[in-house]
Amino acid sequence: MGTIRSRRARPRRGRPRRPGGAGRAAPTQARLLALRVLERVERTSSYADRLLHAQLGHSRLNAADRAFATDLVNGTLRWRGRLDFLLAQLVERDLEKLEPMLTNALRIGAYQIVCNDRVPDRAAVDQTVRSVRAAGAEHATGFVNAVLRRLAAEHRDMRLPSLETDPLGHLTHALSLPAWLADRWLEQFGPVEAIALAEACNRVPPLCVRANRQRTTRDALLTELRTRFPGAMPCHFAGDGVVLGHRGHPGLDPAFLGGRFTVQDEASQLVVAFLDPQPGERVLDVCSAPGGKATGIAERMGPGGEVVALDRNSRRLDLVRRHVRRLGLSDVRCIERDATQALDNLTPTPGFDRVLVDAPCSGLGTLRRNPDARWRVRPDDPARLAEVQRTLLLSAAAALRPGGVLVYSTCTVLPEENENLVRSFLAEAPGFRRAPTEEVAPELHPLLDAEGTLRVMPHIHDGDGFFAVRMVRVS
Repeated sequence: MGTIRSRRARPRRGRPRRPGGAGRAAPTQARLLALRVLERVERTSSYADRLLHAQLGHSRLNAADRAFATDLVNGTLRWRGRLDFLLAQLVERDLEKLEPMLTNALRIGAYQIVCNDRVPDRAAVDQTVRSVRAAGAEHATGFVNAVLRRLAAEHRDMRLPSLETDPLGHLTHALSLPAWLADRWLEQFGPVEAIALAEACNRVPPLCVRANRQRTTRDALLTELRTRFPGAMPCHFAGDGVVLGHRGHPGLDPAFLGGRFTVQDEASQLVVAFLDPQPGERVLDVCSAPGGKATGIAERMGPGGEVVALDRNSRRLDLVRRHVRRLGLSDVRCIERDATQALDNLTPTPGFDRVLVDAPCSGLGTLRRNPDARWRVRPDDPARLAEVQRTLLLSAAAALRPGGVLVYSTCTVLPEENENLVRSFLAEAPGFRRAPTEEVAPELHPLLDAEGTLRVMPHIHDGDGFFAVRMVRVS
């Protein structure tokens, strides 16, 4: 591993000057917006996708600048581990002890220099300095300029830890995983598969949508969307799914506004196919927000059935209602409710036909789509979440009729939230058994393991990491 011996840059001290400065050129608004988002994500542990969506909604950026700001935020978060490793060799102080705005300005500049070959190094340095000045840190502009200019000159000669001699260091510093998660994946998957998974989690995911079969068909939707997304193609496993590619804004598309599709990753769509709701049934979704699976269930059943969509967060439940209205669905009943509590007064006699527990989880299967999760989730979070998941599963199971189907799903890959939890539930609830493979739709069989568990992995199936188990109440 290379070590930089020359004098390291120090931040200048002194009273900040006025933002922008007299006669100073302003940075691009996309870069300034990205810096503000990343600074707030680090300072307040906000969810990057929600904050970015809100900031873009209030901006006047054109489509190209919106895409650039999105890439700066997600790319900087995705490669933060590698960027910090390189920057640490050039900065005397611990990066984490710098003010969040300054640390993230360095990361944004480093991302453009190291990972984005469409931005010239000189422009990356200049625009980052301007962003720091516009953010009110004139005193730090010389420091930022010196660090990034050295990075531009030297980063190609800086060696990263190799897989052969230091697999943990490679996962942490080359592939940008937090050390605790890198260690867990090495133990769980072994070096070769852990590397493949980490590499897949660093790729930009494709945009996927689900056709609303109450208003269109997948073939008709494909024909319509190919005029605006020329690379659109059917999903490999999801019968209503369409892959749009990596560019575009499906949430602004006329077909989206007209309720003909929902933006949803293919793996998430497969959970509803695994549940397999039938016309006329009553289905309970205990953790329904933001509504992708609840509306997918309603679309499959059509008029005459009922979906009861629960969530304890009223604002997020409003998202479900909004999607229900946009999609023209009439048989979804949204109820604010904490599903860890008894659901007796919501349960029809003799119970719901199917129950979905898409449990809140660490989200570590969605790192390519939510890169901030790798830095937000802490080592003890999976075990803490498993207690909530267990309570949800026991509560929801009691609302199911005899012979009914219970599906438990997560978007994580850690066993304590997945197979270990299901094993514990089945031991605690002897009235339930795993559903046999022959009861699952044949198109899903390639995704099932020997026990009938649905597993989707980013490095194998090019989808988000999902886990789901289908169980039947036998008594």
